[in-house]
Amino acid sequence: MRYTDTIEQIHDFTVKPGDAGIRIDKYLAGTIKEQSRSFLKKILDDDDFITVNSRNTKPSYKLKTGDKIHVKLPAPVEMSAEAEAIPLDIIYEDDAIIVINKQPGLVVHPAPGNESGTLVNALLHHCRELSGIGQDEFRPGIVHRLDKDTSGCIICAKTDTAHRCLVEQFAARSTAKIYLALTSGVPSPLQGKVEGYIARSQTDYKKMHLYTAGGKYSLTYYRTEKVFPGHALVECDIKTGRTHQIRLHLKSLGAPILCDRDYGREASISRGELQGQKACREIILERQALHAASLSIDHPVSNERMTFTSPLPADMTLALTILQSTARS
Repeated sequence: MRYTDTIEQIHDFTVKPGDAGIRIDKYLAGTIKEQSRSFLKKILDDDDFITVNSRNTKPSYKLKTGDKIHVKLPAPVEMSAEAEAIPLDIIYEDDAIIVINKQPGLVVHPAPGNESGTLVNALLHHCRELSGIGQDEFRPGIVHRLDKDTSGCIICAKTDTAHRCLVEQFAARSTAKIYLALTSGVPSPLQGKVEGYIARSQTDYKKMHLYTAGGKYSLTYYRTEKVFPGHALVECDIKTGRTHQIRLHLKSLGAPILCDRDYGREASISRGELQGQKACREIILERQALHAASLSIDHPVSNERMTFTSPLPADMTLALTILQSTARS
């Protein structure tokens, strides 16, 4: 079961003394009887459909007397994924895992509005086995996600054992994920860290926002690799994997990702604009210039530390070349 961004119902509850100590997922399943406990657990694990005292929580949270629970129920939609012959750029593959160099524009898993043509559809065609088949019909094999327009390394699990092991590594932050971003503006300071709490924007539910409290903790270490007039190439080492994390963190530094339609300054950019001149017809970038350059994990079977890398894609390479040549001239 997947859900849309449309809020179907809103509920508010105040926990009574007799309900103190009960897990919130169990409490809500008994209180909102038309929804299954598994569905409520899914949206508890998501961004902030459900909050306790205005803070995100987990399904295992045990309620306290007087807790204020705010529930926004999204409209559910039944979905399943079908195999499709979509080409994959495979970095590495064995019996337990497959690592893909995801092209920009490829959605990771089916969702409302993108029921087909996703990475999951491609994986179902390529792989005889994937983790979670029969359990998670729209996200088999998916351990972590990349935004639609973010390119680069993504790892998927072929077995349930591999899936559990990788999920534990991501949760324990023992993986290493390095991203490269071209920014509109230059980060200030040039290197350091950004941390804060990410939750849904209160003014636009389809966007996220960086708060000082009240969401999910996020942490990014960053370093400006190159500075150009009005732009920069920035390396980001993320220690948490929150929705739109790098995009929000770089925006907070005064340097949103180039061509980020949601958080940036422009939706596309031409050769002329990259050269510091007037816009021209030759569009160089029209997607967020963010690339997952490398991913390090402990192999779920051998326990060997493995690092996978992905070269900068053609559109970002061209934009970087133009910026470099302009800076030299």
